[in-house]
Amino acid sequence: MVKSGAPSRERIVAGVADMISRRGLSATSIREMAKHAKAPLGSTYHYFPEGKQQLAAEAIRFTGEWVAGSLRKELEAGPAAGLRAFLGLWRKIVVESDFHAGCPVLAVAIEEPPEDEIPPALAAAAEVFEQWEDLLAASLREHGAEAGQATQLATLIVAAVEGTVAMCRAKRSTAPLDRTAEQLQVLIAAAIKD
Repeated sequence: MVKSGAPSRERIVAGVADMISRRGLSATSIREMAKHAKAPLGSTYHYFPEGKQQLAAEAIRFTGEWVAGSLRKELEAGPAAGLRAFLGLWRKIVVESDFHAGCPVLAVAIEEPPEDEIPPALAAAAEVFEQWEDLLAASLREHGAEAGQATQLATLIVAAVEGTVAMCRAKRSTAPLDRTAEQLQVLIAAAIKD
């Protein structure tokens, strides 16, 4: 996600996103996050004085924007191209990590938050999912889908892809991505009027 020569802060954020994608948030300490990012603990606290939740929220937003950047580019060619890029990005991550990494946004979203509190990382995950849905829905509308249907289909795409990534990790196979891709392509073709 980030070049090794990148500034320390960005390298830390990218490293933490990778670690969360592999182990979740609760299973990691800020010390382990810094070590995984190959950063001194002091630098980590310098950049993230509020600690683990601040760092995790930044990592989730970083992942969100990284994915959104790819989506924006590919959605210029239409929602089907955007879907292929979205699926391709996650396929690459699960395959290149030998099925050890998934989506850090999902990893944070499924963890139990403290009672009566929405931690910053969970709030960031909600924002990221909404951003991805909004990008997909806008493309669907631009290509002729009715507004309500575009919103529903965008939510379905994000939910299906995120769930499929988890299934790929569990099954150690990309077959769930292939099956999901086929069905989502059918739904997109039915919704748009290109």
